[in-house]
Amino acid sequence: MQPPQSTQNALAETDILAETDQIVSRHMTREGPLLPILHDMQDSFGHIPAAAIPRIADHLNLTRAEVHGVISFYHDFRDQPAGRHSLKICRSEACQAVGGAALSDHAKRRLGIDWHQTTEDGGITLEPIYCLGLCACGPAVLVDGDVVARVDADRLDTLIEGLSE
Repeated sequence: MQPPQSTQNALAETDILAETDQIVSRHMTREGPLLPILHDMQDSFGHIPAAAIPRIADHLNLTRAEVHGVISFYHDFRDQPAGRHSLKICRSEACQAVGGAALSDHAKRRLGIDWHQTTEDGGITLEPIYCLGLCACGPAVLVDGDVVARVDADRLDTLIEGLSE
């Protein structure tokens, strides 16, 4: 028999806070420990849990708004778990000039999601990225950390199908 949902949530929050305390303690002697703490939190949980924000703020003598501001400023920090796969499409001007906007629109339609969202099955998270350094080979995408150049709608469909397998 499983514990009631409220007990499960409390246990999960207790675990989050315990891990948060451990992560913070590893970085407290550093100058400017917030970013390393947030990176470790994301590595540990796959995102920055909301329950951890007040705890981090208290440890660092910051406001929750200051911690949240840093999380929301840096696009690589997540406040929700990401999908099993990551699809990032370059939004820089060079890629936009060679079809990047149309490619982005196609990806959103194909996946049925918008930027920073994950498909319903938890398979793919779609994110914008700004310049992959392939300006002469755009539009470019980053699929699970692998750079792919000269991507059109058909090639993107093939990449997405490969992630579904």
